[in-house]
Formats: sequence, C-alpha cells, structure tokens
Amino acid sequence: MLTTIEVFSDFVCPFCYLAEQPLADAVEDGDVKIAWRPFELRPEPTPTLRPEGDYLQSTWQQVVYPMAERLGVPIVLPRVSPQPYSRLAFEGFAYAAQRSLGRRYTERIFRAFFVEQRDIGRVEVLTDVAAELGLDADDFRAALESGRYAEAHQQALRRARELEITTVPTFLVDGRRLEGVPSAEALHRLLNEAVALS
Repeated sequence: MLTTIEVFSDFVCPFCYLAEQPLADAVEDGDVKIAWRPFELRPEPTPTLRPEGDYLQSTWQQVVYPMAERLGVPIVLPRVSPQPYSRLAFEGFAYAAQRSLGRRYTERIFRAFFVEQRDIGRVEVLTDVAAELGLDADDFRAALESGRYAEAHQQALRRARELEITTVPTFLVDGRRLEGVPSAEALHRLLNEAVALS
C-alpha cells in the first residue's frame, strides 16, 4: 500500500535541503510517495536575513556546516543578500507539481540556491530551472508574472497553518509528525508506525 509522507519546507532553509538525503535514504526501497508542501519562514514583507549578518554566520559555522559534513552533502551559505523571498519559487513549484515535476523542481531549486548561490527570488533564475526540467519556459514565466499560481500557493500555506506547522522541515505521515532534520532511521520508524496503524 502506498504511503504518503508530506514534507513541509522552505527553499531558503538549509536544514530543509540537508533533510533531502535522509529522506531519500528512508524512502529508497519503500512504497512511499513524497509530497512536498510549502512553508514560508519569512513571508513578505517580513525582512529576510543577510548572509553577512552574525546570526547566519554563527548558525552556519556551528550547526549547518558540521551537519552537512556528517551527511556528506555539499552546501554553501549563499552570498545572495538579503536572502530572497521564496513565494515566487513556490508558485513555480505549484506549476511544476501540476505537471508531475514537483519533486525534481524542489531538488533543483535547493541546489540552485545552496550549491550554485543563485537568487531564487528572481523570475529569470526560476525560469532557467524550469527550462532545465523540460517545462515550457515561456508559459512558466508568464504564470509567475501573472500570479496564475498565487492562490494555489496561498491555499497550501493555509493548510500548513491549519496543521499548526511552525518548524521546517516537518514530516507528516497520517497525522504523525517529525520536526527538524531526522535520521533515515527516524523516518523509517515514522513510516512503519503509520503503516502498522493503517
């Protein structure tokens, strides 16, 4: 029986990117569908963080880089300053998801930001990523510029609020939740418990 694991994340959260590896390991052999869900840590007009600021500098040195090293995941603190808002990237996600490319789009956007240091708040960057995935670049750009997926994104955010999501990444399986960057073993347990109860 197919089990769905919902993953609430933000494209500008390094812990959401780092969680991809244990998630991939946990679902590798199982009958599991990953459903990515948007959550904006700093929605507009809340000011976003600056990479040169003390908070990000110390968090990355003390927590992010050591965790990335343990997981074997390449990552850099993006120089984009201030950090981009993620709303447009999420509207692009809604476009990609409607065409069954939500997972690949999510993985690619994380890499664009945390490895290539590209500004994922810009339509041009998002359109480049969409084109790489084989999406219609002109239609994708038009969708973002017109706000075609704005309501779908807001609806997804409302659902996150209803579920009282406050931390990313958060993993949900049949109402059971796990917050933060889990081990593959912890995700296996979450999935197994859900299957046992179904």
